[in-house]
Amino acid sequence: MYPAENAKHLSFIRSALAHEGARTSCDEALEWALRRREEVHVKIEPMKLSAMTDWYLDEDSGRVRHKSGRFFSIDGIRVESSVGLISTWDQPIINQPEIGFLGCITREIDGILHFLVQAKIEPGNVNVVQLSPTLQATRSNYTRQHKGAAPRYLEYFLDRSRARVLLDQLQSEQGARFLNKRNRNIIVQTDEDIPESDDFRWLTLGQIKKLCALDNVVNMDLRTVISGIPVVAAPFEHPEMLDTLLRGDEFKAGMMISALNEGLPKSDLDQIISWLTELKSKNDLHVERIPLSQAKQWILTDDRLHHEEERFFDVRWVQVEIENREVARWHQPIVEPREEGLIAFIVKKINGVHHFLVQAKVECGNFDTFEFAPTVQCITGSYKNSLETVPFLKYVLEAKPEQIRFDALQSEEGGRFYREQNRNLIVEVGDEFPTETPLEYEWMTLHQMLEFIRFNNYLNVQARSLLAGIRYA
Repeated sequence: MYPAENAKHLSFIRSALAHEGARTSCDEALEWALRRREEVHVKIEPMKLSAMTDWYLDEDSGRVRHKSGRFFSIDGIRVESSVGLISTWDQPIINQPEIGFLGCITREIDGILHFLVQAKIEPGNVNVVQLSPTLQATRSNYTRQHKGAAPRYLEYFLDRSRARVLLDQLQSEQGARFLNKRNRNIIVQTDEDIPESDDFRWLTLGQIKKLCALDNVVNMDLRTVISGIPVVAAPFEHPEMLDTLLRGDEFKAGMMISALNEGLPKSDLDQIISWLTELKSKNDLHVERIPLSQAKQWILTDDRLHHEEERFFDVRWVQVEIENREVARWHQPIVEPREEGLIAFIVKKINGVHHFLVQAKVECGNFDTFEFAPTVQCITGSYKNSLETVPFLKYVLEAKPEQIRFDALQSEEGGRFYREQNRNLIVEVGDEFPTETPLEYEWMTLHQMLEFIRFNNYLNVQARSLLAGIRYA
């Protein structure tokens, strides 16, 4: 590793081990988010599709779209898949082909890397305000298609003379709700002294991870950005870091070992890639766009788009008013789930190193059929009625309290989803849990998953969201 790369990774690890920041404590960050929630006016109201000024049902394509042709549209699709219990179905899906920015500005404060975090108000957030990246913007937004102001701090991501890049990846969004959607996850570092403000605070990576353990505090976009941060063996070369790790609990220390370990995986990277390649070569996913009016079992009205059995999710037409945004009032479609979901990783020591039970999962919006997903992922229906059909779900739900290493309700992206939250779990199992797995499952170390995150479209957003909450001390 080059010296500059080693220094970058050391900065990330020091920041991950710093549980309190130089400028703002975790308690102060929570108070700040609560205050912003109380100070900023937010109003979201249902409306008729026919009354929306900038959105309409395009009779030619059969989709709901913005009159500019930008932002996103609600399309109908017909899906045929050779994987899963249902081989064909129709559904609405968000079509947002633009690649947006999910970006964090960092700088060293008192020798520790801090992240400039925004208290962002989104219409669909469960608690209105959640901690988000410095920049969270679609291409339509940052090119000002809405005729409003440009997002703050955009220049640090466009002008390389203002900041140097620490991480830059294209990562997928929810494959069950978005059609081939990706965002640019980027972290940059600046030497400029950007002051804190009503909407922005400096937090360490350790603080962000600590706050991830609380319900609906850190939003999905910030979680996916920090999930890609690499880990190297530097702590064992620096006594102060090693001392911090040794003072932590056994599971957190085990996560660091799993993140660093290259020598004792159950399957090496070539075997895992071959396993995934074989699944892709033997299975098919065909997605055809259709008019919403032709989507079987879905009903489009002037009030909403919904399943005839009132299942899965609705698409609502809403008017939004939010102070302190580039645009203060607008109309949009928004997806409202029917049930709370559940997302879980099962973790087990194999060869003395913690491995995660990873699922190769097909979702209709995936770029390349399969992506690596958590052991259990139930987000589109009632998981409580799926105990006998979803592998490992019953085991996760019946886990003893001492097995649960992470448990928090996490929201999905509040700009497109209305109050959607999923229970996120990490469950540790012992030797009684079988090492042999069904065909679509494989054991991976944390090191292996972090390697795959470096490349596009391997780990899905649910897996990345869970990994973001892992702490090392």
